[in-house]
Amino acid sequence: MAKFTQTHEWAEVEQNPVTMGISKYAADELGDIVYISLPEVGQAVTAGEPMCEVESVKAVSEINAPVTGTVVEVNLDLEDSPELINEDAMSAWICKIDATDVPTLMSEAEYDAMDK
Repeated sequence: MAKFTQTHEWAEVEQNPVTMGISKYAADELGDIVYISLPEVGQAVTAGEPMCEVESVKAVSEINAPVTGTVVEVNLDLEDSPELINEDAMSAWICKIDATDVPTLMSEAEYDAMDK
């Protein structure tokens, strides 16, 4: 079950490594995604800090890490097809992180109730 950040990232935190991406709301707000700069395998990331960027026809936006740890895998399918995020944001994961710290994240109901 996905948990969410206030900055619209989702994370599957039930197992390690943690799989993460951006929410459907974020993908919809961005519009057509045309490019994503994936994080590097081995990159250290800190919860709440920028870890990569996504570019849409509207803007370039930073994507924050939902957890602290080290990137162990990236979704290379997104390099050639970043629009997969628009098609199904909850399935188009960005990377997997070997988490050393998992902050408290929102449930789906809490995220849906958040004033966006």
